[in-house]
Amino acid sequence: MINCFRFALRQLVKNPAFTVTALATVAICLGANLAIFAVIDSVLLRPLPFPQSDRLVTIFNTYPKAGVERDGSSLTNYYERRGNIPAFSSLSIFRDFSEVVGETGAAEQTEIMRVSPDFFATLGVNLAMGRTFSEEEAAVAENNGVAIVTDAYWRQRLNSDPNVLGRDIRVNTMARRIVGVLPPDFRFLSSEARLFLPIRSRPAERTPQQRHSDGGGTHMIARLKPGATMAEAQSQIDAHNAAVEEDNPEAKMMTEAGFRSLVRPLHAEHVRSIRPTLLLMQAGVFFLLLIGAVNLVNLLLIRASGRAKEMAIRRSMGASRAHVVRQVMIETVLLTFVGGLLGLVVGTWGIRLLEVLGADRLPLSAHIAFDGWLALIGLAGAVVLGIVIGVPIAWFNLSTHLAHALQSESRTGTISRAAQRLRHGFIVAQIALAFVLLAGAALLGLSLKKVMAVSPGFRADHVLTGEVTVPFSYNARPFLDRLLEAIGQQPGVGAAGAITNVPLSGESAKTAVTPKGYVPPAGQSLQGHYSYQVTGDYFTALGIPLREGRFLTSADSHRADRVCVVDEDFARRYWPRGGGGGALGQRVFPNTRSAEGLKVQGNDSDDAKLFTIVGVVGAVKQAELTEPQGQGAVYLPFMDSDGINIFVVTRTSQRPEAFAETLRKLVRATNSDLAIDNLRSMDTRIADSLIARRSPAMLAGIFAGVALLLAAIGTYGVLSYAVAQRRREIGIRMALGAQRHQIGTQFLSLGLRLLAAGTILGLIGAWLAGKAMQSVLFDVPTLHIAILLGTAFVMTAVSLIACLIPAHRATKVDPIIALRYE
Repeated sequence: MINCFRFALRQLVKNPAFTVTALATVAICLGANLAIFAVIDSVLLRPLPFPQSDRLVTIFNTYPKAGVERDGSSLTNYYERRGNIPAFSSLSIFRDFSEVVGETGAAEQTEIMRVSPDFFATLGVNLAMGRTFSEEEAAVAENNGVAIVTDAYWRQRLNSDPNVLGRDIRVNTMARRIVGVLPPDFRFLSSEARLFLPIRSRPAERTPQQRHSDGGGTHMIARLKPGATMAEAQSQIDAHNAAVEEDNPEAKMMTEAGFRSLVRPLHAEHVRSIRPTLLLMQAGVFFLLLIGAVNLVNLLLIRASGRAKEMAIRRSMGASRAHVVRQVMIETVLLTFVGGLLGLVVGTWGIRLLEVLGADRLPLSAHIAFDGWLALIGLAGAVVLGIVIGVPIAWFNLSTHLAHALQSESRTGTISRAAQRLRHGFIVAQIALAFVLLAGAALLGLSLKKVMAVSPGFRADHVLTGEVTVPFSYNARPFLDRLLEAIGQQPGVGAAGAITNVPLSGESAKTAVTPKGYVPPAGQSLQGHYSYQVTGDYFTALGIPLREGRFLTSADSHRADRVCVVDEDFARRYWPRGGGGGALGQRVFPNTRSAEGLKVQGNDSDDAKLFTIVGVVGAVKQAELTEPQGQGAVYLPFMDSDGINIFVVTRTSQRPEAFAETLRKLVRATNSDLAIDNLRSMDTRIADSLIARRSPAMLAGIFAGVALLLAAIGTYGVLSYAVAQRRREIGIRMALGAQRHQIGTQFLSLGLRLLAAGTILGLIGAWLAGKAMQSVLFDVPTLHIAILLGTAFVMTAVSLIACLIPAHRATKVDPIIALRYE
């Protein structure tokens, strides 16, 4: 065995050109697979860092017929279900917030999470110090006075104070006593929360009338009891909902909306949106590995053909078939193992590239790393690859006819037709796989191009946005009036406004909004629409066009008249005969808080709660650029004055990021207890919303380029060897009068036949790949003729170049020199 290893090493060193090419192929293909697999392992495969995390589930309400697919859960849901679902050993809720933390003049926006007292018990997490929240603390609505901090916050902001329990910190200008510190490795899903507070729970928010309210931002999780299944939990939730809705006067409306509470695995649901894209990328990079493996097999077959006489001599001198197989396997495994070691380096670089492309912003991306486990998988994969590649090489060596090999010179030895067909078959497979990868990359690129061409409904240039949390103890309207006035006085500022949720922020909750007297047609339900509160010159600042009537202004927030603005999708839905033009003067009954579920508080006979439409504006892509038309939005004057998150929108003539520091100072000067964070231009928000589309398209383009190179190398290698192998035959034919162009045409036609066969298979594969990619494509058909023709053209051009060089070399064979060797 040692001698075989030494011999294999000498053979690799003796052929540096072949060895470098083979090692580079293995390193690139295996490294790319490792980089993508690192992301998949972190996001999709690795269990959540909680005890028996597979028992954790999430429960959310859905109203599909109303256009509200995922709406979280309400506080009423929590209190009604807690202890009443036998399949759950624990049930809890949480909400993500950004709130003001710190002393006056030094406060900053900090990610926090409000949780129910049983939140950490549901996760199975024990605190490093202190205790969790009590039921009494959660029952206090305004200032429940306690907090739990993460280990990172304790170390970085509290200087690892060993006596931190009982110490006060200011959150939203109110003192909170620290009662617990979380363990160092605690992280909940993708949350960046550094502080945890008891969730607010007013008695009025727990009533049956609030069952379908305030669910947009409230999320429910539960732990299944040992032996309980999700199917049992789903059945019990369905039965519970039916029981509590029995006397609900809104039950019919909720049934028409398709209301149901769904139980889903917590991990799978959290990564649901990115799963198809990641699996698609892994499939693409696996195709690249297949192309590399086929390329390597062809190179090794060519090399084995040149060593046919050597192997024949060994066998004639008594070497057993097992010895030949062992020698081949050692050589191929050694080659792929060394390539695998280099692939670990490539994989590390690949992970860094993925981070640059935005992988660190994917769900659960905090754990993406190149660790020992990934290295072990890579090296094991390299060994398996070596064994798989060694099989056809061993077959070739064993199938070579001893008498023919011994009678022929090594430089002119012949191979069997079966071996020729094997090599040609691998070339066809390589071309087909490269065709599929190239066509898939083109589809992703076209899809991204079409998404980027979609108008968001506003002008994103020169717009800066930032988020401010106004605590319960402050009246938000006076603060916003002073802040927007101060912003408007700054040089270069064209307009400034505020809204409760800026487009493409990641929040997309809807609420029911109904025109006065509206009755849904038979078989339809009330629809969920976006509902926001605005003040200042928000529409002008964001560049939303006015279609009819007028915009809302700051003055509307101080008038007794209740007015609103709707977008053209909303107007067209309810007043289609006038093309939406009949909306002005109509009265609607909206839910006055954003993200409130499908709840309608009251009815349209309560005139005091009706809003009169005074303007129609252009439709805006609120959740994502690819969302369908007709979602509809209602903009209300700013009314809420307690505990609310507000986005400030500023249009400036300078670069938006350059205005960020000025905006921070203006917020601090307006109220020293507040701070602004999440400062990003609208161009950046649009770019960030496209990460899940842009990164796969760029990576697929890189993979397709490498695949083209490998296909060209493979085609060139096989045809070059065919010329070298048939050198004597070429000399004889030319000596007998064959023309040079006839010789060149023969080898060129061989390459073209291989190209045609590979292209036909590639077309079939591209169609199947297009079908598989439909879930991640936007406005792109399964078969795109222009892309297929373009792919065929590129493959033909690359393959022709690879064919022409050997064909031209065949025409340059000197018959006298070729025959002199015999």
